[in-house]
Order: sequence, then C-alpha cells, then structure tokens
Amino acid sequence: MPSPLHPVDEVLDRILGDVTVTTQSLTLNLDEALGSYLSDDVCSPVNVPPAANSEMDGYAFKADAAMAAGGVYEVSDRIPAGSVGKTLLPGTLVRIFTGAAIPPGADTVVMQEDTSTLGDKVRVDELPRPGQHVRPLGQDISKGDVILHRGRCLQPADLGLAASVGLPTLNVLKPLKVAIMSTGDELVDPSGALEPGQIYNSNRYVLGGLLRRLGMEVLDLGIAADSPSATQDALSKGAELSDCILSTGGVSVGEEDYVRAAVEALGTLDIWRLAIKPGKPLAYGNVLGRPFFGLPGNPVSVFVTFMIVARPFLIAMQGGEPSLPGYYGRAEFDFKAGNRREYLRVRTSSNDDQEVLVSRFENQGSGVLSSVSWADALAEVEIGQQIRAGDRIKYFLI
Repeated sequence: MPSPLHPVDEVLDRILGDVTVTTQSLTLNLDEALGSYLSDDVCSPVNVPPAANSEMDGYAFKADAAMAAGGVYEVSDRIPAGSVGKTLLPGTLVRIFTGAAIPPGADTVVMQEDTSTLGDKVRVDELPRPGQHVRPLGQDISKGDVILHRGRCLQPADLGLAASVGLPTLNVLKPLKVAIMSTGDELVDPSGALEPGQIYNSNRYVLGGLLRRLGMEVLDLGIAADSPSATQDALSKGAELSDCILSTGGVSVGEEDYVRAAVEALGTLDIWRLAIKPGKPLAYGNVLGRPFFGLPGNPVSVFVTFMIVARPFLIAMQGGEPSLPGYYGRAEFDFKAGNRREYLRVRTSSNDDQEVLVSRFENQGSGVLSSVSWADALAEVEIGQQIRAGDRIKYFLI
C-alpha cells in the first residue's frame, strides 16, 4: 500500500524548523550589494532632508509677516540648491530654487507660477497657506530610524536609500553556496550529441538560474555516474564545499538507487509523497551535516518543487523572508483539482477595468518545460477545488 500524501504546508513547516541561518557576513560597497541579504538592521546617521528645503522653484517668505495676495515685494537674496542663504529681511522675499535650504526667518514658499516679476520686485498673485511647499527637516527619515531591516534582500531602491543617508557600504550575509547534482545515464549536456534514449540536461540550467537569481553561488557537481562510488564522491564534495545540496531525479518512493543509498550512507534521508502536482516525490535530509534536497527528475516538477519547497528553505538559511508573496486575479479557464494541490503554469494580463486576468497554458504536463518559459506565474489550486472562468484565483509571480 503506498504511503500517504503529505500536505505541502506541513512538510514546509517541518523543514523550515530545521533551518540554521548562516552567520558569516561581509561588508560590501553599495554597487556590489544588490541581491545580498542584510546581516544587521541599518539605522540612519542623519536626518533626510538635513534641513527644511523648498520643494519647488519660487520665493521664500515669513507667512505671518502681513504678506498679501497682490502685494509687491523686494527680493533680498537668491538661494540656489547647495547654497546657504542669509537671514530673511523683514517684509521681503527670497528667490529660492528646488532643494535649497529655507533661510532663517522664512517658513513658506510661493511657487514661481503664482508670482509676476515687476522690474527688480515681485508681485505675489496667489498667496500659499503657511508652511506650503516646504519639506521639513527629517520629512523622509529621522536620525536613528531603522531604514532597512536584517534579512532584507537588497533591491536597487534600497541601495539608493542607504546612499541618501551617507552610507557607502552595508553589512550583508555571505551568499550561500549551493551544490547541484544531476542524475541519470540518459542525461547529456547540450554540447554533446544525443544517442538513442538520451535527453539533454535542462534541469542543471533551471536550477542554476533560479539560485543565481536569488544571489546565491552555484557549485555544479555535474551529472553523477550511475555507480555507488561516483555518487558518494559527488555528494561528499558537495557537502565539503557548499551550504546545501540539490539533486534532481533518482530518489523516488520505494526505489533502491545510488542516490538514495549514498545519502543514507553519508547522512539521513526522509522521502515523502507530497500532495502537490507536479512534483509528488521529494527527498529531504542531510549529507555529512549539510541539508540535502532530492527533487524530482521532470523539469516542470523541478521548477515547482524548488519554488514552493526548496526556495523558502534556502532564503530562510540566508536570513531572508521565506514566504512567496501571493496575489489574486480572475481565472479565464475552468479547472478542477484532484487529490493534490496543483500549481498551474499561467500568464497574467489585465482588462479595461484593470483587473488581473489569469490564463492557463494548455498542456500542463510535468515534462513540458515550454509551459514554464511561457508563464509568468504559478496559480495555486487547492485539493478538490473547482475553478470556473471568472472566479478569483491565487497566483505567485515567478
């Protein structure tokens, strides 16, 4: 009798409970830190902006100084961005430009479009309310604020934020090194010629790309020869030189194959039948103390199980937030799930009402890698769930 199907969330909770976050850190320049994970909270050493400044070109003045719409005033100073002006003279205006510091004595800016030039004087055609068009000190960031939190995967805007408070470097966790290993005598690298019964090894490039996109380093163990010694040697090398090992194919429920035997000889192994489609068989354990995942062999199953199971584990090891953000759209298809949670390869678009529409690739077979290349998301359909065109459906961007 086959072993029961394990709920995906139950297995995910189990493996996330085993995560040990990497502790090795390094300091990187901002232009090197994109995609890295912060090792510490980042606090601002300054206020942003560092002084009250004008949010547009115009004239600065004191709001309670009897200024009136239609009044004509003398211009007592000119302050471009990067300059510091003199104290405002009573009853005058100061010419000011976007980003320039508000001079002592002024608190409001009238924009240039609401004034008229009369010789060397200026008429205020429309009076702004007190404090208008002034960015106050610390409007964006106050000194001491936490601007980026530990575990954050640094994006371009984050690097700009750090630069805006004068930080040229950031402390990040050292990127994980993940070993990938392919199994199966039928596999051939794309540079080789196919013999009868052979296929090209696509999983190597799928996994390598997914890992590099996460900012992780890849150790390619190649295609393991179908022998006990070669498989153990490859796994031992992976355990010695990497933080985690991912293999594809060759570890299924009930199989007595070289990968399974090698992992059990070098560590421990659990094999589950997940209630997930595609990707039912999944192996998890350790090799010489390093986490090990045995993913299925079919390329779509590799992609789905990596995204849903292995990816959260690796991001948690890297100190990041493991959850994959979910969104909702309107299905453009009918579908009913069976006894496993299904992840459909879908593409998103929008209609005239700006609703997200979700269309499905017709052939959802686990060997149809073109479905993943076509898709921009995975739609999640729960066990037994009936989806009809127009229903809300949950999806994850890929």
